[in-house]
Amino acid sequence: MDRQREFLKTEKLQRKAETIYPIILIRCCRQDTGLHYDRYLREVIDFLEKDEHFREKLHNTDIEDIKQGKLAKELDFVSHHVRTKLDELKRQEVSRLRVLIRAKQEIEGANGKAVDHQTLLRQFQYLNHRNPHTFEVEDLDRLIKSATSDLENFDRDRHEEGGGKEQEVYEEMKKKHADHPKINHPGSQDQLKEVWEEADGLDPADFDPKTFFSLHDTNGDGFFDEQELEALFTKELDKIYDPTNAEDDMVEMEEERLRMREHVMNEVDTNNDRLVSREEFMVATKKKEFLEADSWETLEQNQVFNEEELREFEEHLAKEEQDLRLRSLDLQKQQEELERQQQQLNAQKLELQQAAEKMASLKLENAERPAQDKDGEAATQAPPASPQLLIQGVQPDMPGHL
Repeated sequence: MDRQREFLKTEKLQRKAETIYPIILIRCCRQDTGLHYDRYLREVIDFLEKDEHFREKLHNTDIEDIKQGKLAKELDFVSHHVRTKLDELKRQEVSRLRVLIRAKQEIEGANGKAVDHQTLLRQFQYLNHRNPHTFEVEDLDRLIKSATSDLENFDRDRHEEGGGKEQEVYEEMKKKHADHPKINHPGSQDQLKEVWEEADGLDPADFDPKTFFSLHDTNGDGFFDEQELEALFTKELDKIYDPTNAEDDMVEMEEERLRMREHVMNEVDTNNDRLVSREEFMVATKKKEFLEADSWETLEQNQVFNEEELREFEEHLAKEEQDLRLRSLDLQKQQEELERQQQQLNAQKLELQQAAEKMASLKLENAERPAQDKDGEAATQAPPASPQLLIQGVQPDMPGHL
């Protein structure tokens, strides 16, 4: 059980981590923001995410850098096709805004009201209307900052206006979601018999574990892998979750499926290879837990962790993010210091190389230069005298009779 709880906690906290630090633009792209430029915003982000370079930068940039406009500068590196499409989207949006403002002016004029041009112009703040033809870095920067600010204000206003009412609605939805039939214990005889009867169309009185295994070992390799196990729980999950019900969370349904899978793995996968062999399955069907299993407690009945744990995890993630940022800065400084030292070494190496070349050049000049006499004139060397002549004290170029 501890292993199961730890596994599920890790998986669910990972999913929670993905929402704790949501990049606001991705969130905008996935749902209606309620902003008057919602469609334009989502279309821009959708096309930017099609560019591999920008998508990578988007997912690796923290929210503060996005707010400060650092992400907008990456627009210069997206593909020509994406830039062309963004230009087209901007032209369409400028045209839409002009029609909208003209209509408002006509309505206010007809009602005898003075036109508030400043208010009208504020509707252009999320793009540079002075350049209505091309989508530039300034346009992305404006769009990011406007969307961030507008959505934060929207969330705050909504919370202030309807906090109590929202809590009541939430509690009511929780009650509706909890009102479901009894859930069979995953991997139990009752649970598998229900699959046998309703999914396989067979008589429950004829239930046979060996035949059941063969029917649901879809690839015929003699094992239940994770996907084949998960498929067995669909009937139980359908009792709890209905995609047409607002109170039923489909993400939570997948978490429940994982929870069921891990429970069966822990009970049946005795060699811990993440597969349930035919032999392991048959051994499990003879245990008391298989034949007389209790009903299953769902996520809302058996919370893997509470809100306090989530809060602690959020703080832990924030601290880790800060530590990583500091470490990144430290590594950057170390890299700059190493580069500086490398430059010094390269300069010293160049000096040594130049000195070596100069010494070699001097040696070559000395080797080629003829010996000089005292007057600076080259001395002429006489051929060596024979030993006999030197003994006689006679020079070799003098006549012998002298």
